[in-house]
Amino acid sequence: MDGGMELKGCVCRIKNCAGQLLSMEEDLVTDLDDDSWDLVLRDIRLKATFLYIDLSRVISRSENDERKKALTLLANKFFYCMDELGDAVTSRSISVMKMCYNDTAEALREVVAALAPPQ
Repeated sequence: MDGGMELKGCVCRIKNCAGQLLSMEEDLVTDLDDDSWDLVLRDIRLKATFLYIDLSRVISRSENDERKKALTLLANKFFYCMDELGDAVTSRSISVMKMCYNDTAEALREVVAALAPPQ
């Protein structure tokens, strides 16, 4: 498979997954029943897994060391926030979840912005 095409696919999946995560806010800030909490947590973990795989591929194929370092820092920040969000969902504290979701959304926006082709 063409490496450039694979990279484009990774970036496309990252942006798609980011859009899905950014649209989850309403699901996270309402009082949910037990089954819904579990579904939300599983969905967050699944999206984090896909993002991890695709971001790892994008970072490893970056030819510019500065870009690679910047993407790595942003990705680490994002995954830290995702872990915190997962913990907040597990605790079922809506106020903590709102705060963690906002941090995660901001970190994700930074990652997506950094994926734009260098000019």
